[in-house]
Parts: sequence; structure tokens; C-alpha cells
Amino acid sequence: MKVLSISSEAFPLVKTGGLGDVAGALPLALAARGVQMKTLLPGYPAVMKTVTGLTKKVEFDNLLGERATLLEARYKGLDLLVLDAPSLFDRPGGPYVDANGRDYDDNWRRFAVFSLAGARIAAGALPDWKPVLVHAHDWQTAMTPVYMRYAQEPEVPSILTIHNIAFQGQFASAIFPALGLPPHAMSVEGIEYYGDVGFLKGGMQTATAITTVSPSYAEEIHHPQFGMGLEGLINARATSVHGIVNGIDADVWNPETDNHLARNYSAKTLAARVTNRQAVAARFGLDDDDSLLFCVISRLTWQKGMDILSETIDSIVGMGGRIAILGAGDVALETAFLSAANRHKGRVGVVVGYNEPLSHLMQAGCDSIIIPSRFEPCGLTQLYALRYGCVPLVARTGGLNDTIVDANHAAIISGSATGVQFTLTDTNSMLYALRRTFKLHADRKLWVRIQKQGMKTDVSWDASAGEYASLYSSLLSKGK
Repeated sequence: MKVLSISSEAFPLVKTGGLGDVAGALPLALAARGVQMKTLLPGYPAVMKTVTGLTKKVEFDNLLGERATLLEARYKGLDLLVLDAPSLFDRPGGPYVDANGRDYDDNWRRFAVFSLAGARIAAGALPDWKPVLVHAHDWQTAMTPVYMRYAQEPEVPSILTIHNIAFQGQFASAIFPALGLPPHAMSVEGIEYYGDVGFLKGGMQTATAITTVSPSYAEEIHHPQFGMGLEGLINARATSVHGIVNGIDADVWNPETDNHLARNYSAKTLAARVTNRQAVAARFGLDDDDSLLFCVISRLTWQKGMDILSETIDSIVGMGGRIAILGAGDVALETAFLSAANRHKGRVGVVVGYNEPLSHLMQAGCDSIIIPSRFEPCGLTQLYALRYGCVPLVARTGGLNDTIVDANHAAIISGSATGVQFTLTDTNSMLYALRRTFKLHADRKLWVRIQKQGMKTDVSWDASAGEYASLYSSLLSKGK
């Protein structure tokens, strides 16, 4: 089964969040199920410099007026197609923002061109490989099914995966003439969205099927609280919406072999985690003692509940705990956490930024990870935490709800508990969850049982890849 995956990120080449992890891991998991997936990526500097052996496959003379070259290579198990369009992608900064953190003004054009290239590949632009299905990810590639719908060629089935419906790619209607679409595409049945152009909306309207990254999130986005203005379309297409929880790369995230750790360990050698715990304390300037050590590895934003967490820092310290925070985001929240670190030297430590190796060490050395998201399509950090015996304390929403078994009385008795869940409403709700976590941790035998149960959980891509492969097959059978 030949499938084209089109994504603006793919680990280990480009990653700003969970999208990169999914796009990098899913093709490898699907290969065992008879799916030959090629992944189309933009030719960012990091991609062009890192991937060797790129060979020219196709010259595009006119992608919305842009010239581009389609290159091919294999990199760490991934079959890559790279769209080399230097005027659009050979830039400093990140995939979507400049060196000063501002969105590129022409992001609409960059990803419209990229999506159009995906549609051309779907139509047979490659001389020796034609996909039977296209899998697009998020707003950056959501225009691929749009271009497929309005092209002259017969349309192959397409899937659009929504990793976070809050990011929609909404642009002024003035860009429409430059998108190369027929006039009737600027309609409610096409890409028109509250008078603007909606990339994600257009993809949701035209894709054969829509997936989200957890069953709970697939249900939540039917409602205004989570649908972000697109709940009407989700409800209209309810029979085409599927929730498939993310997995993780169990080889990359493996405490027995992870070279980012101070010491490797397994569920049978949990005592060895103390070496990583000491390394975390040293890195964050924390006291080296036996008190409950929390960590946070997150974007520091309102969505992630970081404002509520900032209001409970003093209480965590007052209860006798320590906390190590790694992340970046809203300046006000960064400042609040740094201020807490100054107030509570040795008890609160903060590193502002993104650091992949350090995040591995924190999962391996901390007792519990706090994830108080207001909404969370799937979340991957709680899956990493399970794998590493770092007990998740999570809000009861989206993928967090689907992947963590709350340590209530029944779950403790049955031995199925893997973490602590709570409904995030205000500071008091989080304080209650924190008190529960301290009480569980005080019973060291129970805490170890919870750790080991989490480490037994299958958080790999195996089951989820099977669901994607089944969905692919069902869409192809319907098209026959």
C-alpha cells in the first residue's frame, strides 16, 4: 500500500512538538503492516544540511509561480521526499517563525505551495511511484486535499490528521486569488471561513476522512468549548471523524538504552533511577534529598494550564516538594516561574527553552510529571513518563484521559493505576490532586507498584499503527 505522508515536521530532522514525533515514527510502525509510506518535507536548512544522498526526481516550474525541485533520499529508516524551494524554506529561524520569533508574513504562501506539491505527487508527478492514499497533517498541509478536490485528475482518498484544532491557518480573503483555485472554492463548501481563507477548515471539508490524536479529543471537538469555531463542521462530518491515540518510538524512549541518562535502568532496577534524580537536582540547582521531585516539560502557555501551576508553586514547596521546570512560552509565565525559583532556591529550578536530552533525563530522574492542560489532543510527555516510571499527574482531558488510569481506590485494588487524574477548574482542584500525589508517594511500596504498572503499559505505535492501516484499507475499499 503506497501512502504519501505530507508534514511540515518529522523527527529527528524537524520538531517543534508532537506533530514532528508522530510524522517521524508512524511510517516506521506502518512498514511492518505492509504500508510503504513516503514523507514529504519542506527543504528547511536543517533538512538540506543533514540528509545526504538527495537525488533529483522532479522539477516543478510553476507551483503558484514558484520554481522548486523535488528530491528523494532515505534517512534513518524514513523514505523522504524533500521540496527544495529556497525562496520559501531556506531561512533562519524555525519552520514557521523568523529569528525573532515572529510568524513569517508569507506562511500562507509557503504552505500552499508545499500542499500543492503534495497534490501533484498524489496525481502522479513522480515517474516511478504513485500513492493510493494521501495522509496530511495539520493546517500546514491541509490544503493538499483541497488542491486534490479541485484538480482535474481523479482524486485518491485522503486523510487529514488534526493534532491541535486551535491552530487553523486562517488568513485574509485577499490571498485567495493567489492560491490558484477556481472561484467556487471560496465558499462554505470549500475554504471560506468566516469571510477569511481557512486552510484547516478547507482540509476538513475536502479530506475523505478526519482523524484526531485520541478518542476523547475526537469527541471533545464536537463541542464549542474545544471545537474552536469548527465544531459545526466536525458535527456535520461526524461519521468521517476518527480518534486514534498517538504512540511513541519505544526505541528512542527506552530507559534501558537511552544515552541521555546518567544511568540506565529497567522496571526491575528502579532503584538505579536515583542517579538520574541526583543529576536532575544538580542541573536545576535543587536540594539533593528524598522529597517528592516533580517536573514540568511543556510549552508555558494558558492551554497547558501553566498559569494555574504557577499559582500552586508555593504550595508544592510548602508541602515539602521540589519541582524542575523546562519550557518556554508566554513571557509573563516564564517570569512567574523564574521568580518562584528565586523565592525558593533549592526547591524550584527553571530552564527556559527546549532541550531534548534534558527532557529525557528529567523523565528518568523525577518522581512525577505535572501536565495540567486545559485541553490536550493527545500529549506525548505522559507516554514518555509512563515508559520511564515518572508517575503522571494529569488533567482529565483529551489524550491524557485516554492514556492514564487514575489511582482511585478501585484502580489501586486492581493494580491498574498508572497516575493521578483531576478535573482542572481552578487552583483548588490542582492542590487537591497534588495532595493526593504526596499521599501516594508517602506509601513507597504503592508508589513503586504504580511506577511498574505504568512501565508495563504499551505506549508504542503498534496498536495505533494497526488502526491507521485498517482505516487506510477501509477508505481504499470504499473507493473501489
